[in-house]
Amino acid sequence: MKKLIIIVLVLVAAHFTLVLTNNTYIYTVLKMTVFKGQMSPSIDEYPEFVNDTVRNTNGQIQKWPLARDYNSNELGEEYAEAHNRLGSVAYLIIRNDSICHEQYWDGFGPTSHSNSFSMAKSIVGALTGIAIEEGFIEGVDQKVCDFFPKYCEGKAADLTIEHLLTMSAGINFDESYINPFSYPGRANYGQDLWELNKKYEVTQNPGEVFSYQSGVSQLLAFVVEEAVGKSLSEYAEEKLWTPMGAKNFALWSKDHEGGHVKAFCCFNSNARDFARFGKLYEHNGVWDGDTLIPPQYVSKSVKPADWLNETNGEPNYRYGYQWWTHLNYKESFDFFYMRGLKGQYVIVIPDKNLMVVRLGRERQKRGKFELPKDVEYWIDFALENYSSSGSSKS
Repeated sequence: MKKLIIIVLVLVAAHFTLVLTNNTYIYTVLKMTVFKGQMSPSIDEYPEFVNDTVRNTNGQIQKWPLARDYNSNELGEEYAEAHNRLGSVAYLIIRNDSICHEQYWDGFGPTSHSNSFSMAKSIVGALTGIAIEEGFIEGVDQKVCDFFPKYCEGKAADLTIEHLLTMSAGINFDESYINPFSYPGRANYGQDLWELNKKYEVTQNPGEVFSYQSGVSQLLAFVVEEAVGKSLSEYAEEKLWTPMGAKNFALWSKDHEGGHVKAFCCFNSNARDFARFGKLYEHNGVWDGDTLIPPQYVSKSVKPADWLNETNGEPNYRYGYQWWTHLNYKESFDFFYMRGLKGQYVIVIPDKNLMVVRLGRERQKRGKFELPKDVEYWIDFALENYSSSGSSKS
């Protein structure tokens, strides 16, 4: 009985501590992770959140053609094992703008919704370029102070749009996907992104060090919304989803009803529609003859911001404007890619006219500064089986 009383008192004390420190979101963390037997977010948790619907408002769907060799090659033992071990739910290979390989697992399909996680950052980057072209933002050198007075003093006064785009803001965001008290946990499971971001400060000189931080992308999204006078989901619907002819609606998870979308993550869609972003950037921001994003902005987005250093002191060769980059893959070619937690990828290989989309439940990491091992699986199968040119059959 005494032990039970002690346990109850500890739980009551813990509850009041969470209330007094404004950390009751921890209950949501526990409900959606630990109580489901997992230690981090899942790709299909969007029904638990409020979501903005991003639609193709004119209903004009642009279908993906199928290549003549569509699904002509099986995965083989090594690649099938990788997909199964890492919980792939979708795998798509596109060559010359035609689908040549398509596979789904675990009940997912071409119309399913799956979490982009940080691939959404690349969407924020695209919308920033559009806002600049439309004159809502003066350019990448415009100060963040022009939009929010909080960033008009001290080191923050030097903070520019480009610093946000290149993850070199010098803000003291903490980035951990295990610690529920770090920024990603608070942002994903909390209920007020704006108030959360206000707690963090510019503590280092902007424009010097590349430090990947979800809070930076969220701040960039706030800037875009302030500049254009629309929600990010509305702007994405108008400027990207509709003109790209997306087939299915997307769901962008929010912090609360009437609040902000989680711009750093949580754009829920399917492999075929995610691939549209890759096609748009592969074609330098031009979609079927219409320029959606300025080509010069796209070009800079998919090249590393090599004037920055990594946190280990080495030059940054991994990141551009909200897009990941990789140079000289296996001494053969460069590629750029959208990348999200647990191995969500849209990989674009311009020299091969190839695109690879992989969605799934896990990834295979290497060291902090290295290309994730699983990326090699997804790329190498495509190269070995579909790198030659082929024509469309439909």
